[in-house]
Amino acid sequence: MPKKIKVVVKLAIQAGAANPAPPVGTALGPQGIKIMDFCNEFNERTKDMKGSLIPSVITIYEDRSFDFIIKKPPVSDMIKKITGITKGSATTGREKIGKITQAQIEKIAADKMVDLNTKDLEAAKHMVAGTAKSMGFEIVD
Repeated sequence: MPKKIKVVVKLAIQAGAANPAPPVGTALGPQGIKIMDFCNEFNERTKDMKGSLIPSVITIYEDRSFDFIIKKPPVSDMIKKITGITKGSATTGREKIGKITQAQIEKIAADKMVDLNTKDLEAAKHMVAGTAKSMGFEIVD
């Protein structure tokens, strides 16, 4: 018989840096799971992704056990990392902060495809390009 799910919690945590302080402690503490067990397991599974914000979906069962799925970093995080820019534009549409190539967009789209709601690479590239434009990037060939 499958375990009965108590709650599903979604968190975005820095890779390899989960600790019992907020937001992890405040989200998981009231659910009655051992927070340090989660932190240790999360840090172990994300140790090679340091510097990225990692979204995760934590399923907590009624017997206070849990499991979690780690997703790819947000598209905006991937764009900042691939272009070397630390922050997007404050005034979208008016201020250009840099350039991103079609090849870089395609690489990000291919990496992020598992988390997107499409199986078509062209659609995924359009999603990534939209994020890049809203961040203030100019798309070049």
